[in-house]
This record gives sequence, structure tokens and C-alpha cells, in this order.
Amino acid sequence: MYRSRVKPRLYLETTIPSYLVARPHGDARIATDQAATIQWWDSHRDDFELFISPVVIREVSRGDAEMAALRLAKIDRLPVLAPTLASEALTERLLLDRIVPAVAADDAAHIALAAAHRMDFLLTWNCKHINNRFAFRRIERACTAAGCACPVIATPVELMNLEP
Repeated sequence: MYRSRVKPRLYLETTIPSYLVARPHGDARIATDQAATIQWWDSHRDDFELFISPVVIREVSRGDAEMAALRLAKIDRLPVLAPTLASEALTERLLLDRIVPAVAADDAAHIALAAAHRMDFLLTWNCKHINNRFAFRRIERACTAAGCACPVIATPVELMNLEP
């Protein structure tokens, strides 16, 4: 019997829809990241089952109304992961242990929602609080202690390099 391959589950953090619609940035590195995000979106997004959360919706809704509408349009048909007791407890743990600073509580929520809902990947350009190689082992330990599996946290470039 033929068995279809299940797509990996991927949580899209706010920076992804933001980079997809942002005006080209003057900083060459950020402009390159924007182009890579568009490349991933156009060529690889269908390889994954994509998810967002109320945190993503709230964050992309902020700022310039025209840009917010463009960001929301990119994610309007994606399933929304609801907060759970597990995600709320993990968010608190990430903040209490100062793995993620209190000023970045939404970043802790992104990690916790992705972990609690057993996402395979968390896609982000937030390398300060989420895709931070210095904090990764602590994030992983906090997820495990909460009974959650830590997703692979990656940028679009890293994820494209991981694909077979």
C-alpha cells in the first residue's frame, strides 16, 4: 500500500510575514534576508504544514495600516494555534529563568506555543531571543522539563540548507 509522506509542521514567527512584505531594506544583510525569505516562501513553503498563533496575528497587525494589511494577507488562511496550559507554563518558565528577557515576553510565547503544539520547526529571523545559539541549549532544556519537544529553530536560509 502507498503511504503518503506527512509534511513537517512549521510555526511561522512574526518576522517571516514581516520580511515577506517589507520594502527593500537599505542594509545589505537585511535585504539579503528579505530576499531569502521570499525565496523560501515561493519555493519551499508548500513542503510544510504552516501554523501561526494569536501572538503572530497581534504583532503583524501593529504599525502602518497598509503594511499590516499586507502582512495579515500573507497569513490569513493559516491555522492558528491556541494557547494551552502547557504553552503558558513554558512561557513563564522561559521568562522566570531569564532565558528570554521579560521585555521579549512575546518571543517566549512563540517558542512555547511551537513546543507545546509539537511543531517540527520554528521559522524566524529573530536571532536575539529565539534563534539565539547561546540560549538554544537552555531553551531546549526548558522545553524538555515542561514535557515538550523543542522544535528546530531556524531562519529561512538555515531551513533551506537543511532540506534534502
